[in-house]
Amino acid sequence: MRLRHATVLALLVATTAGCTVSAPSGPTPTSPPSPRPSATAGQAGAGDPYYPDDGNGGYDVLGYDVTISYDPKTRHLDGDTTVTATAKAPLKVFNFDLKGFTVKSVEVEGKPAKFARSGAHELVITPGKPAGGTFHTRVRYSGTPMSAEEGNLGVNGWQISTSGGAFVAGEPHSAAYWYPVNDTPRDKATFTLAARVPDGWSVISNGKEGKSAKSGGWTTYHWTEPNRVASYLTTVAIDHWTFDRGTLPGGTPIVSAYAPGAESKKSIEARLPEIIAFLSSKFGPYPQSAAGGIYLADSIGFSLETQTRPIYAQWTDLNTVVHENAHQWYGDSVSVDAWADICMNECFASYAQWLWSEAKEGKNLDDLYRSTVSGAGKGFWAGKLYDMGQGNEFTAVYTKGPVALHALRRQIGDNAFDKLLHDWAAQHRDGNATFEQFQTLAEQDSGQNLDKFFDAWFRGTTKPTDVFLYPGSLHK
Repeated sequence: MRLRHATVLALLVATTAGCTVSAPSGPTPTSPPSPRPSATAGQAGAGDPYYPDDGNGGYDVLGYDVTISYDPKTRHLDGDTTVTATAKAPLKVFNFDLKGFTVKSVEVEGKPAKFARSGAHELVITPGKPAGGTFHTRVRYSGTPMSAEEGNLGVNGWQISTSGGAFVAGEPHSAAYWYPVNDTPRDKATFTLAARVPDGWSVISNGKEGKSAKSGGWTTYHWTEPNRVASYLTTVAIDHWTFDRGTLPGGTPIVSAYAPGAESKKSIEARLPEIIAFLSSKFGPYPQSAAGGIYLADSIGFSLETQTRPIYAQWTDLNTVVHENAHQWYGDSVSVDAWADICMNECFASYAQWLWSEAKEGKNLDDLYRSTVSGAGKGFWAGKLYDMGQGNEFTAVYTKGPVALHALRRQIGDNAFDKLLHDWAAQHRDGNATFEQFQTLAEQDSGQNLDKFFDAWFRGTTKPTDVFLYPGSLHK
């Protein structure tokens, strides 16, 4: 995610301002049968300290197969989603997250299941018999999709575009606004979408584009993301799109879409192969199944790294495209384990902008660093980069975050830092990772004990002492 410049500026002002056993001889004793595991209830909430009600326990989702029919004129959506999951133990009750809508029916393994709504977003499902092993849950629902204001990021969820179309964007929440989901980044899953809209409208989403089909004045568009994706990184966008298609040098498909009035952004998106090639040189091979961008004509408060294909606000510039595509490694392929780890997404994507300016514009990053820290006030240093608390996730990561990573680069040296960037993306590809794991890897790759450095820069709320403020070539 990259915030609108005015939002970042406001934040900056506020902050500056197995074993083998031989078989016994003789008859083989008969073992009693293993007891059948007792059925359990899946927990409501995945346990994130900041958002304890988000997500659910008791199962791991393997994939979402989402089908929607949406009429922009009436803003009515009919949904039919099948969730394939693996139960950790037989489940007599389990939950999905879904905001709004009227749920028409729920089936588990093709059999009707009882269901109820609870709290702000819990869909509580009671199958006819406990769900065990790999099981399939089909939910049919309808209604007008919702959106909501969520903290300093503004509106999250299903949003109406200026053209009368719609798009989905939001962090930490967006998926539960349009399909039933285990809404936690810890439970990544594959994602398939079939979206039916009236002729004249078109649809773009995550992953690879499939064939569209027309019938009775409507067109159905198909998109498939074969790599596991965190739920908030899924999207659908409906508009009168202008599409550009191509491939990266290795054959990865590029599909980009421009809303009416956003066609001027084509000159920026034309540099996408160059941007991905540059980021690959820094982070390792591009980890996604597809590439591209979704360019809105709406001035929302942020652009978002929706997997394979970021969604861009009207104010997007080249730095935004660099930032959001850096997230395809840091945030999308390697996702947070908890929201306290958000620096592992945003600090890296913000520093990618520094790396781009160094390589492409000849900017001296040491000079940029010195000028930033010399002008930083108490508020700048007060922002924590790890475990910053609910509501503060996006306060310091864009401003103090890249500065901290440049200090780390000078602390451990370019060779170790380059290895760290590649190793982090490779070791945790298509998974989740924690801040503590990052520190451990940084120490392994550098051969240094970095406890005090990380305390000063990432956990601290005051200006680091000079030994950590000016490491390596930054030394005064």
